[in-house]
Amino acid sequence: MASGFFVLLDDIAAIMDDVAVMSKIAAKKTAGILGDDLAVNAEKASGFASSRELPVLWAISKGSLLNKIIILPIAFLLSAFLPVAIIVILVLGGLFLAYEGAEKIYEFIFPHSHEESAGITEETLTEEQILEAEKGKVKSAIITDFILSVEIVIIALGTVIDEPLAQQIIVTSIIALVATVGVYGIVALIVRMDEAGYKLIKLSKNEKSISNFIGNALVKALPLVIKGLTVIGTIALILVAGGIFVHYIPFFHHLVPQIKLPSIIKEFVIGLVLGFVVLGFINLFKKLFKKKEIA
Repeated sequence: MASGFFVLLDDIAAIMDDVAVMSKIAAKKTAGILGDDLAVNAEKASGFASSRELPVLWAISKGSLLNKIIILPIAFLLSAFLPVAIIVILVLGGLFLAYEGAEKIYEFIFPHSHEESAGITEETLTEEQILEAEKGKVKSAIITDFILSVEIVIIALGTVIDEPLAQQIIVTSIIALVATVGVYGIVALIVRMDEAGYKLIKLSKNEKSISNFIGNALVKALPLVIKGLTVIGTIALILVAGGIFVHYIPFFHHLVPQIKLPSIIKEFVIGLVLGFVVLGFINLFKKLFKKKEIA
């Protein structure tokens, strides 16, 4: 009886070791999307009055958690009864990621004029208008989070698709939880950087004090941090997409070994090329659709 109990403990320990290893691999695979998720949410959570940033971020976080609760059971059912659907969704998700990355690069090279919206502050809007604007931004952020959450869950699940269902559930759920708590925790720190900076500046007695220097650095660093995350996220999106194409599309899987370049460059080039192909088709479709509307 005792020996059976210890054997059970050994089995549980072995499973947890496997889960830890697979979770680490899945985290690496989803790191690119998490970086983009971080940049997107940091941008969406900024621009509010300082007193409303954290409440808005909390509302988005709850919506993100609900997204994961909806997505995870569907993903596990597909894995159990229709595993080929996971591969199809992975490739489609890869095309979307590649398109997103290519679009950001295209926008950088050929910038388009966008209408600038007024900041959501107490000085420009009434309290009712602020709350209404917040609802709109929260809804938009949650919809964007849903798309990114699908990508995170499917890619995490794809790394353990050949493992038993129990391990798939544990590993993917861990990644989903980390994606929510980790990303929004870091976003909260980022969006409060400037507020912490202003407080340090107020506490400083003279302009040459350390607190004044750190405060100014934090205030100036916020837009740079968000821009930096956007650049890193864009590169990561293309790399993740390229990795999906290389591993799950036979043509690219057989093509890559023949090219004498580091694998990271191969994946980036493939992701970028397919991203611009998708971007070209979408832009062409938009132009044709506009012509039909004018006609």
